[in-house]
Amino acid sequence: MKKLEGKVAVVTGASKGIGAGIAKQLAAEGAAVVVNYSSSRKGADLVVQEITEKGGKAIAVGANVAKKAEIEKLFAETKKAFGKVDILVNNAGIYEFLPLENITEEHFTKQFNLNVLGLLLTTQEAVKHFTDQGGSIINISSVAGRDGVPGASVYSSTKGAVNTITLALAKELGPKKIRVNGVAPGLVVTEGTDVLGVSSPENDFHKAYVAQTAVGRVGKPHDIATVTAFLASDDSSWVSGETWYVSGGYR
Repeated sequence: MKKLEGKVAVVTGASKGIGAGIAKQLAAEGAAVVVNYSSSRKGADLVVQEITEKGGKAIAVGANVAKKAEIEKLFAETKKAFGKVDILVNNAGIYEFLPLENITEEHFTKQFNLNVLGLLLTTQEAVKHFTDQGGSIINISSVAGRDGVPGASVYSSTKGAVNTITLALAKELGPKKIRVNGVAPGLVVTEGTDVLGVSSPENDFHKAYVAQTAVGRVGKPHDIATVTAFLASDDSSWVSGETWYVSGGYR
């Protein structure tokens, strides 16, 4: 029996990159997966197609998880399709890098509204749909939340907030048998890092990152997905309030 057989998982921001990798891994472990997307319906449909072609169960549901009404729609569609929620992966997020002198109110609120408030509101709604058996919530953070990134003080602070929220909610939701953990990736090659130009081994940022890792490479979505699947499963039943750094030993 697969470790997530009979479970229902919602993965936000799952049309590409790390989120898509997580959705596919959870499905491979037996979960029925709701692939949430904000703008890329095509990407979400491709993730669903890949899952179903391998015998898994998945649907795509569009929702901007910075908006409460759309979050409610996301979980209404989840309940309609699968009847419950056992696993929530808060992966949806954005990053914008600006030096201190260029930070604006819009820059700040745009990132905090999705990365922090959106995560809280999504979790708030998800908890209403968990059964009395509890479940698992995994928040996708970043090494930036621990180490900080020059030129990304706002983004780094959103992920520092995610780490603190993970610990606070683990304590708050523990009596409901809901575990809350975080996964903090390092540099992972995705469509987003391709756009930034840092996916290339010839890029100076890429080279500097690899030089500071223990394993000598950047990450792939699968590296994050397997750890997330472990935290979603009963194999981690005595793990809560932890943020796992999955970064190749980056220091």
